[in-house]
Amino acid sequence: MATVLLLRHGLTELTGPVLAGRTPGVKLDERGRRQSQAAAERLAVLPLAMVATSPIERCAQTAKFVLDAQRAAGRTPARRVERRLAECDYGDWTGQQIKTLTKDPLWKVVQANPSAVTFPNGEAMAAMAERGIRGIRELDAAITAEHGDAAIWVACSHGDLIKAILADALGMHLDLFQRIVVDPCSVSAIRYSAGRPFVLFSNSTSGDLSAYQPPAGKRRRRAVAQATVGGGSGAGSV
Repeated sequence: MATVLLLRHGLTELTGPVLAGRTPGVKLDERGRRQSQAAAERLAVLPLAMVATSPIERCAQTAKFVLDAQRAAGRTPARRVERRLAECDYGDWTGQQIKTLTKDPLWKVVQANPSAVTFPNGEAMAAMAERGIRGIRELDAAITAEHGDAAIWVACSHGDLIKAILADALGMHLDLFQRIVVDPCSVSAIRYSAGRPFVLFSNSTSGDLSAYQPPAGKRRRRAVAQATVGGGSGAGSV
Protein backbone atom coordinates (compact mmCIF):
# COMPACT_ATOMS: atom_id res chain seq x y z
CA MET A 1 0.00 0.00 0.00
CA ALA A 2 0.98 3.64 -0.42
CA THR A 3 2.59 5.66 2.38
CA VAL A 4 0.69 8.60 3.87
CA LEU A 5 2.50 11.53 5.46
CA LEU A 6 0.28 13.24 8.02
CA LEU A 7 1.16 16.93 8.17
CA ARG A 8 -0.26 19.20 10.85
CA HIS A 9 -0.85 22.82 9.88
CA GLY A 10 1.46 25.61 11.00
CA LEU A 11 0.96 28.02 13.88
CA THR A 12 -1.68 30.73 14.00
CA GLU A 13 -2.11 33.56 16.47
CA LEU A 14 -4.73 31.48 18.28
CA THR A 15 -2.77 28.20 18.46
CA GLY A 16 -2.11 27.49 22.13
CA PRO A 17 -4.11 30.12 24.06
CA VAL A 18 -7.41 29.64 22.20
CA LEU A 19 -9.27 26.58 20.90
CA ALA A 20 -9.69 27.80 17.32
CA GLY A 21 -11.56 24.74 16.08
CA ARG A 22 -13.57 25.58 12.97
CA THR A 23 -13.55 29.34 13.53
CA PRO A 24 -13.45 30.89 10.04
CA GLY A 25 -10.64 33.22 9.02
CA VAL A 26 -7.95 31.78 11.32
CA LYS A 27 -4.84 31.86 9.14
CA LEU A 28 -1.16 31.12 9.55
CA ASP A 29 0.86 33.80 11.29
CA GLU A 30 4.46 34.59 10.37
CA ARG A 31 5.71 31.67 12.49
CA GLY A 32 3.27 29.34 10.78
CA ARG A 33 4.33 30.48 7.34
CA ARG A 34 7.98 29.86 8.19
CA GLN A 35 7.12 26.43 9.57
CA SER A 36 5.08 25.56 6.49
CA GLN A 37 7.87 26.63 4.15
CA ALA A 38 10.36 24.50 6.08
CA ALA A 39 8.03 21.49 6.02
CA ALA A 40 7.45 21.96 2.27
CA GLU A 41 11.20 22.04 1.66
CA ARG A 42 11.63 18.81 3.62
CA LEU A 43 8.87 17.15 1.61
CA ALA A 44 10.19 18.46 -1.72
CA VAL A 45 12.63 15.51 -1.96
CA LEU A 46 9.65 13.14 -2.21
CA PRO A 47 7.55 12.69 -5.37
CA LEU A 48 4.08 13.15 -3.92
CA ALA A 49 1.13 11.57 -5.71
CA MET A 50 -1.40 13.78 -3.91
CA VAL A 51 -1.71 16.54 -1.34
CA ALA A 52 -5.03 16.23 0.46
CA THR A 53 -6.07 18.91 2.89
CA SER A 54 -8.69 19.81 5.43
CA PRO A 55 -10.89 22.60 4.05
CA ILE A 56 -10.03 24.85 7.00
CA GLU A 57 -7.86 27.84 6.02
CA ARG A 58 -4.75 27.11 8.07
CA CYS A 59 -4.47 23.65 6.54
CA ALA A 60 -5.20 24.87 3.01
CA GLN A 61 -2.44 27.46 3.42
CA THR A 62 0.04 24.89 4.72
CA ALA A 63 -0.83 22.51 1.88
CA LYS A 64 -0.21 25.28 -0.68
CA PHE A 65 3.38 25.60 0.50
CA VAL A 66 3.82 21.87 -0.09
CA LEU A 67 2.24 22.04 -3.55
CA ASP A 68 4.35 25.05 -4.54
CA ALA A 69 7.53 23.24 -3.50
CA GLN A 70 6.52 20.16 -5.48
CA ARG A 71 5.87 22.26 -8.57
CA ALA A 72 9.23 23.98 -8.14
CA ALA A 73 10.75 20.49 -8.22
CA GLY A 74 8.98 19.80 -11.52
CA ARG A 75 6.09 17.73 -10.16
CA THR A 76 2.34 18.21 -10.30
CA PRO A 77 0.70 16.18 -7.54
CA ALA A 78 -3.07 16.10 -7.38
CA ARG A 79 -4.74 18.41 -4.86
CA ARG A 80 -7.82 17.32 -2.95
CA VAL A 81 -9.91 19.13 -0.35
CA GLU A 82 -11.15 16.40 1.97
CA ARG A 83 -13.86 17.27 4.49
CA ARG A 84 -13.14 14.15 6.51
CA LEU A 85 -9.78 15.71 7.43
CA ALA A 86 -11.47 18.76 8.99
CA GLU A 87 -10.92 19.83 12.58
CA CYS A 88 -13.14 18.36 15.26
CA ASP A 89 -16.30 20.40 15.74
CA TYR A 90 -15.77 21.57 19.31
CA GLY A 91 -19.22 23.19 19.46
CA ASP A 92 -19.58 25.65 22.31
CA TRP A 93 -15.92 25.24 23.17
CA THR A 94 -14.89 26.82 19.86
CA GLY A 95 -13.11 30.14 20.29
CA GLN A 96 -12.77 29.87 24.06
CA GLN A 97 -9.57 30.42 26.00
CA ILE A 98 -7.82 27.18 26.93
CA LYS A 99 -7.30 28.48 30.48
CA THR A 100 -11.09 28.78 30.78
CA LEU A 101 -11.75 25.34 29.31
CA THR A 102 -9.40 23.65 31.78
CA LYS A 103 -11.87 24.59 34.52
CA ASP A 104 -14.79 22.88 32.76
CA PRO A 105 -15.54 19.39 34.22
CA LEU A 106 -15.56 18.03 30.68
CA TRP A 107 -11.85 18.88 30.36
CA LYS A 108 -10.90 15.98 32.64
CA VAL A 109 -12.99 13.60 30.55
CA VAL A 110 -11.29 14.85 27.37
CA GLN A 111 -7.95 14.03 28.97
CA ALA A 112 -8.78 10.62 30.46
CA ASN A 113 -11.73 9.22 28.51
CA PRO A 114 -12.03 11.06 25.17
CA SER A 115 -14.05 8.27 23.55
CA ALA A 116 -16.93 9.27 25.85
CA VAL A 117 -16.82 12.97 24.95
CA THR A 118 -19.34 14.81 22.83
CA PHE A 119 -18.67 18.53 22.83
CA PRO A 120 -21.72 20.64 23.72
CA ASN A 121 -23.52 21.43 20.46
CA GLY A 122 -20.56 19.84 18.67
CA GLU A 123 -19.04 16.55 17.58
CA ALA A 124 -18.17 13.39 19.48
CA MET A 125 -14.45 12.67 19.53
CA ALA A 126 -15.20 9.08 18.55
CA ALA A 127 -17.09 10.35 15.47
CA MET A 128 -14.15 12.62 14.58
CA ALA A 129 -11.79 9.66 14.82
CA GLU A 130 -14.04 7.38 12.77
CA ARG A 131 -14.43 9.81 9.86
CA GLY A 132 -10.74 10.69 9.81
CA ILE A 133 -9.53 7.10 9.92
CA ARG A 134 -12.02 6.02 7.26
CA GLY A 135 -11.04 8.94 5.06
CA ILE A 136 -7.31 8.23 5.30
CA ARG A 137 -7.70 4.50 4.67
CA GLU A 138 -10.02 5.02 1.69
CA LEU A 139 -7.78 7.66 0.12
CA ASP A 140 -4.70 5.51 0.68
CA ALA A 141 -6.35 2.55 -1.04
CA ALA A 142 -7.41 4.72 -3.99
CA ILE A 143 -3.92 6.19 -4.37
CA THR A 144 -2.39 2.72 -4.21
CA ALA A 145 -4.76 1.48 -6.91
CA GLU A 146 -3.87 4.40 -9.20
CA HIS A 147 -0.16 4.87 -8.48
CA GLY A 148 1.05 1.58 -6.99
CA ASP A 149 2.49 0.46 -3.67
CA ALA A 150 5.44 2.86 -3.95
CA ALA A 151 3.23 5.94 -3.96
CA ILE A 152 3.62 8.53 -1.23
CA TRP A 153 1.13 11.29 -0.41
CA VAL A 154 0.41 14.02 2.13
CA ALA A 155 -2.70 14.59 4.24
CA CYS A 156 -2.68 18.02 5.90
CA SER A 157 -4.92 18.09 8.95
CA HIS A 158 -5.25 19.00 12.63
CA GLY A 159 -3.67 17.84 15.87
CA ASP A 160 -6.49 15.81 17.41
CA LEU A 161 -7.42 14.15 14.13
CA ILE A 162 -3.83 13.17 13.36
CA LYS A 163 -3.45 11.80 16.89
CA ALA A 164 -6.57 9.69 16.40
CA ILE A 165 -5.28 8.31 13.08
CA LEU A 166 -1.92 7.47 14.64
CA ALA A 167 -3.62 5.80 17.61
CA ASP A 168 -5.63 3.61 15.25
CA ALA A 169 -2.49 2.65 13.31
CA LEU A 170 -0.74 1.77 16.58
CA GLY A 171 -3.67 -0.38 17.73
CA MET A 172 -4.37 2.00 20.61
CA HIS A 173 -7.80 2.75 22.03
CA LEU A 174 -8.89 6.34 21.49
CA ASP A 175 -8.77 6.84 25.26
CA LEU A 176 -4.96 6.59 25.00
CA PHE A 177 -4.52 9.04 22.15
CA GLN A 178 -3.58 11.92 24.46
CA ARG A 179 -0.23 10.15 24.94
CA ILE A 180 0.66 11.05 21.35
CA VAL A 181 2.27 14.42 20.56
CA VAL A 182 1.68 16.12 17.20
CA ASP A 183 3.40 19.50 16.95
CA PRO A 184 2.61 22.23 14.40
CA CYS A 185 3.99 21.36 10.95
CA SER A 186 5.20 17.97 12.18
CA VAL A 187 5.19 15.02 9.80
CA SER A 188 4.10 11.49 10.75
CA ALA A 189 4.19 8.53 8.36
CA ILE A 190 1.96 5.46 8.12
CA ARG A 191 2.20 2.62 5.65
CA TYR A 192 -0.91 0.49 5.52
CA SER A 193 -0.80 -3.15 4.43
CA ALA A 194 -3.20 -6.04 4.02
CA GLY A 195 -2.30 -7.23 7.50
CA ARG A 196 -1.77 -4.10 9.60
CA PRO A 197 -0.58 -0.49 9.49
CA PHE A 198 3.06 0.37 10.14
CA VAL A 199 3.92 3.69 11.80
CA LEU A 200 7.26 4.64 10.23
CA PHE A 201 7.79 7.77 12.34
CA SER A 202 5.77 10.46 14.10
CA ASN A 203 6.00 14.12 15.16
CA SER A 204 9.05 14.76 12.99
CA THR A 205 9.82 18.48 12.64
CA SER A 206 13.33 18.40 11.16
CA GLY A 207 15.73 16.20 9.25
CA ASP A 208 16.14 14.68 5.81
CA LEU A 209 13.24 12.62 4.45
CA SER A 210 15.05 11.33 1.36
CA ALA A 211 15.37 7.84 2.89
CA TYR A 212 11.64 7.48 2.24
CA GLN A 213 11.90 8.08 -1.51
CA PRO A 214 10.15 5.22 -3.30
CA PRO A 215 12.20 2.96 -5.59
CA ALA A 216 11.98 3.43 -9.34
CA GLY A 217 8.78 2.05 -10.84
CA LYS A 218 5.33 1.69 -9.33
CA ARG A 219 5.94 -1.29 -7.09
CA ARG A 220 8.12 -1.87 -4.07
CA ARG A 221 10.69 -4.60 -4.30
CA ARG A 222 8.70 -6.60 -1.76
CA ALA A 223 5.40 -6.22 0.02
CA VAL A 224 5.67 -4.96 3.58
CA ALA A 225 2.98 -6.95 5.36
CA GLN A 226 4.83 -8.43 8.32
CA ALA A 227 7.11 -7.02 10.99
CA THR A 228 10.72 -8.14 10.75
CA VAL A 229 11.95 -10.03 13.80
CA GLY A 230 14.96 -8.20 15.15
CA GLY A 231 13.91 -4.83 13.75
CA GLY A 232 14.69 -4.94 10.02
CA SER A 233 17.26 -2.95 8.07
CA GLY A 234 15.67 0.47 7.82
CA ALA A 235 13.56 2.66 5.56
CA GLY A 236 15.89 2.52 2.59
CA SER A 237 15.65 -1.24 2.29
CA VAL A 238 11.91 -1.60 1.53
